[in-house]
Amino acid sequence: MVAPVSDYLPTMPVAKDSKTLISRHIEELKGCTACPLMIGPVVTHRPILSKIYLVGQAPGPREGEMGRPFAWTAGKTLFKWFDSIGVDEETFRQNVYMSAVCRCFPGKAKTGGDRVPNDVEIKNCSEWMRKEFDLLQPELVIPVGKLAIEQFFGKTQLASIIGTKHRQVAFDQEFDIIPLPHPSGASTWHRMEPGKTLLGQALQIIAQEPLWKAIARK
Repeated sequence: MVAPVSDYLPTMPVAKDSKTLISRHIEELKGCTACPLMIGPVVTHRPILSKIYLVGQAPGPREGEMGRPFAWTAGKTLFKWFDSIGVDEETFRQNVYMSAVCRCFPGKAKTGGDRVPNDVEIKNCSEWMRKEFDLLQPELVIPVGKLAIEQFFGKTQLASIIGTKHRQVAFDQEFDIIPLPHPSGASTWHRMEPGKTLLGQALQIIAQEPLWKAIARK
């Protein structure tokens, strides 16, 4: 029987500041073992306070040993995209909170590639995301990849959503949201039309966001 993630979410005591709260949250998140099919360790971000919130899909097989999100091949592509609009990898990691639909590696699928997290795993991990929305109250959310996009928009076609900006409400918070395709090397979507053009449009929309301009190279 899968334990609900609420079993791993203790009531957080009142702290003097938000930085202490997010630090405690991350330590509690690292201890989560709610999903028996997931392969640890939990991959999470450093304890920073940011109004920009990136949502990935799930870590790959190498992120656990590297100890940070988007630390392998897909990350190299993702940070090339962000560098093209003025924010290098280290600046991004210092200023943007990086999360994911699921925070552990799902393992390999029998048909090849990484296993897609199941509905229970997604629901469990969404409770950690809810806590982060409560603590951070993000104003700009960047979901990366179809699974991440679906958490906010439901089932949709990438071509209908990439290259656009929306005002969205989730976890009792209202924010701007700008989706991006997944930068996986196995995907050709962002390297072929219309994906290539739509990706460029999405990045330019992000580049015009005041929160992004505040951390971008002048």
